[in-house]
Amino acid sequence: MTITPHRVEVAGGEPSALLRSMLEERVAAHTNRLTELTMYRRLPGHCGYDPHVLDILATAARQAIADTAQALQRMSDGTYGVCEDCHRPIPLGRLRVMPHARYCTRCHHHQCD
Repeated sequence: MTITPHRVEVAGGEPSALLRSMLEERVAAHTNRLTELTMYRRLPGHCGYDPHVLDILATAARQAIADTAQALQRMSDGTYGVCEDCHRPIPLGRLRVMPHARYCTRCHHHQCD
């Protein structure tokens, strides 16, 4: 099956620049959070955090950075906004809420089953 690149348009016909901006902001926010958590881990008392909790939060931040970076790569490849399972466009509402989404809602639920 051939996947046709899908250009995501936002309301008013604007290009996907808004979604790209959202993704870039998320990378920056998660990177800042990971830096914070890394500093907390090195400080005496860990700023009140349990070391195990810091590890869990750092792992989540790393995963969020990876997910978002993959979404930006899909934008560059022209496959952003296309479900990796059914190859249909992912609804814009889902991308606004979860700009790194790889699956449409229907296929995401099947992935969880």
